[in-house]
Amino acid sequence: MRVYCSRQHSNIGGNRFCIHCGDPFPLAFGEVVDDRYRIIRQLGQGGFGRTYLAEDNYKSQQPCVLKEFAPQVTTQQDLQKAKELFEREANVLKTLQHPQIPRFRASLQVLVGSKDFFFLVQDYIDGSSYYQLLEQRQGQGKNFTEEEVITMLEQILPVLSYIHSRDVVHRDISPDNLIWRSSDHLPMLIDFGGVKQLTGFQGLWFTRLAVNNTLLGKKGYAPEEQLRQGKVFFNSDLYSLAVTALVLLTGKEPQKLYNTYEGIWHWGKEIKVSSQLEGVLKKMLAHRPTDRYQTAEQVLEDLPSSIKIKPPTTYLTKMKTMVVAPGQILSKIHNKAKILDKSITLPVWIPPFAVSLAGTTLVVLTSAGIWAIANSILRNVTSTTVPTISIPKIPSLPNPMARPVSDRGSDGITEILSHREQLQIPEGFFTEFVDNLFYAQKPELNGRSLSSGPEDALLRDEWISMAEDLLYKIKRANLSTPARRQLGSYSSKNEKIWREQARAGQWGNYTINQLNKDTNEKFEQLFPGQQPGKMNPRTLGQIWYALATDQVSKVKIR
Repeated sequence: MRVYCSRQHSNIGGNRFCIHCGDPFPLAFGEVVDDRYRIIRQLGQGGFGRTYLAEDNYKSQQPCVLKEFAPQVTTQQDLQKAKELFEREANVLKTLQHPQIPRFRASLQVLVGSKDFFFLVQDYIDGSSYYQLLEQRQGQGKNFTEEEVITMLEQILPVLSYIHSRDVVHRDISPDNLIWRSSDHLPMLIDFGGVKQLTGFQGLWFTRLAVNNTLLGKKGYAPEEQLRQGKVFFNSDLYSLAVTALVLLTGKEPQKLYNTYEGIWHWGKEIKVSSQLEGVLKKMLAHRPTDRYQTAEQVLEDLPSSIKIKPPTTYLTKMKTMVVAPGQILSKIHNKAKILDKSITLPVWIPPFAVSLAGTTLVVLTSAGIWAIANSILRNVTSTTVPTISIPKIPSLPNPMARPVSDRGSDGITEILSHREQLQIPEGFFTEFVDNLFYAQKPELNGRSLSSGPEDALLRDEWISMAEDLLYKIKRANLSTPARRQLGSYSSKNEKIWREQARAGQWGNYTINQLNKDTNEKFEQLFPGQQPGKMNPRTLGQIWYALATDQVSKVKIR
């Protein structure tokens, strides 16, 4: 069987890379990335790589999206630069916590064949892009109404305000990158592959690493300063959003709405809207950035009020989004468990832990009687089978931000407790580690505990995700049981003992320098970009010591 790479070179089936240009072929169905993410299908392809729908085998086959970054570089120096750029974007995405932006899960560096691949892991949602919705409507001879477009602007402008407040410009807003989420009918801003952080000046994805060496942004949607000069401002996003609005209103591509020779939009001809909306869109589309709105808030102030209408369900099909989209799949008992919401007084949520898991378990046990009664009620009002577990399931709470709240609060903490106990990881170490990670990303919380209320639902999910990822990395480290049991107890005394053993010849020809080198290599595979000399000795440093402990046990002469 013949297969073809992205440059249409012919190859024999079974090859992982094109024999002519070296381009990688798509990952196959069922292939597992990083011993964790099972590929379901390819969602799309761009200049930086491919996008895949996958299942997270470590999280009960939860759907997620893998965004591949496969730079076509040959030198080690370029590869290192690519890795730095990848990690920099991942770090920016970690800071973007908004219910209408994909939730960042992880960044991976994976060796496929003889080449390094980088992946971003994000949430996946059920929905359709606005471009897909427009195509469906055009099949019925319709476009988006003015009221619907105004509603979309009202709902997405606060998202732009949020990312701009963090000095981030999206640079690629279009109907393809806005998803109409099925669960709550809110527009989602996706695909931050072209994101640029103004304070860092340089784009997080260097265009020289792209296959075609093109400037970022879609032709017709991106403003002049972005496409021709590579410059971006906050209102560059506002320009692209206005073009998106025109496309939804008219059903025509930007090139048919704009005269490039005269530099004018066809107002009153192809573009027919109310005078109020026309005034707002004209200012968003001004040629010079200084003549545009400077902030999303200013657009919202001038935007005419929309007439609230029903979501466009009559135009939807069962087509799923074929691009990266965030979101969470609600468990089957989500709505049924809400029956208990008004009748049960929930304890203060567990993470971040103001008290230990042992203390939490005590609180849980005192509620066991109430839960048994509630459990019985639930069985009488629903056909759902409620599993018997050692701690009560905490019902999902309604989300004040209109985002569906997952049932991870109960199931997630149960799985964390079970996995931690199975791995025999000390509770105190684990709690401190995850709290440290959480507060490092959320310094504004000032160490406060999270409540069980809906206002902290997203934060609880983030804590649980961090805990799950930590457990996964510890498991992936293949530490011995004795080494895991000592996590939290290692100190510089261990290193002193090792030096004495090495000097006494207990390691044969193996040296302390070799120990450091071997341990650093293993550690780098688990935590890319972390420098061993700058680690927190109470968190990451403990894992380094555990890796070294197992290495010493292998070389020590009995």
